[in-house]
Amino acid sequence: MHICFITSEYPKVGYPHGGVGTFIQILARNLVKSGVKVSVVGMNYTDGNECVEDEGVKVYRLKPRRLKPITWYLANKAINSQIREIHQEKKIDVVESTELGLAFVEKLPGISYVIRMNGGHHFFAESENRGIDLWKGFQERRSFDKADVVFGVSEYVLDHTGKYLDFSGKKGPVIFNPANLTNFYKADPEKTVPGRLFFAGTVCEKKGVRQLVQAIPKIRERFPETHLFIAGRDWKFPDGSSYIAFLEKQVITAEIAPHVTFLGSVANTKLPQLIEEAELCIYPSHMEAMPLAWIEVLSMGKAFLASKLGPGPEVIQDGVTGRLCNPLSPDDIAEKAIEMLSNKQESLAMGLAGRKDVLERFDIRVLLKQNMEFYSSVFGR
Repeated sequence: MHICFITSEYPKVGYPHGGVGTFIQILARNLVKSGVKVSVVGMNYTDGNECVEDEGVKVYRLKPRRLKPITWYLANKAINSQIREIHQEKKIDVVESTELGLAFVEKLPGISYVIRMNGGHHFFAESENRGIDLWKGFQERRSFDKADVVFGVSEYVLDHTGKYLDFSGKKGPVIFNPANLTNFYKADPEKTVPGRLFFAGTVCEKKGVRQLVQAIPKIRERFPETHLFIAGRDWKFPDGSSYIAFLEKQVITAEIAPHVTFLGSVANTKLPQLIEEAELCIYPSHMEAMPLAWIEVLSMGKAFLASKLGPGPEVIQDGVTGRLCNPLSPDDIAEKAIEMLSNKQESLAMGLAGRKDVLERFDIRVLLKQNMEFYSSVFGR
């Protein structure tokens, strides 16, 4: 079996990447260990072509050719050329991409083309209550038309994308994203720093960072030692201005400024220590498809407060493996956080139950089997 992923997010040392890149790396490495040949094709972060091997995964990073307004055309031309070359050398069985990735891919005979839905343009436009961009919307519809099978990382992403795009005739299963149990281990309660709250993710509106910051004064009324640490890259507004600068100017008052620390981008390998030191991790996203960052916290057995929106109830049993809050309400975030900080033993018990649940549902060994069965089922479509 030979699987080819189309993505430019595959992790590269020294460059930031998101949850999709982390997930593909975990899955790809484990597919290789199971005897599957895996290739990854995408655009490079730097100005040049690269072909590297990552624990048996062949990664092709292509030189970006920036020439407005046809940069997209040149990128897809390079990707198609590389896929043809790989296919001639060793037949590809399945090509996989995220939602927009197949829009301009040349379909070759004998290859099945699949989309793994991690949250595309229509999905986030619906969740953020904004209009569909004509160009991105066109690409996504074209990509779905080309796919042989469309499957998702949660029931939620399938259901909500289905409001805009009809893929009922090619709908596949739900396969969760796996936990990274290599880097993320069971936390030592003795290393917890009292009063420390932690968030990790892109610092932007849809991750609920503003409402989390607005909840801090109320939490500090009950727990004055509260200090929020925020790890993640800064998001930019369309005009290029910084979201962190907006928070510091418009949201963070002089009273709470000393109790909020922005850590900037943090390597995935350093996140476990930060999570371990937190008394409570709070990730109040307005919308997610299937957040790998949540699974990482749960895998460590930490007290966790997350969003009740999106796939929240698919990931967390409220009151059993963690708590769910209304991420649009700073008051609800604060109330749930105070409740968890006031009941430390109960919160620890939920954390341990969350880790047990992750080991049963999100372990790579469980999900590798599901992925292998899925790939086998789509051959020759």
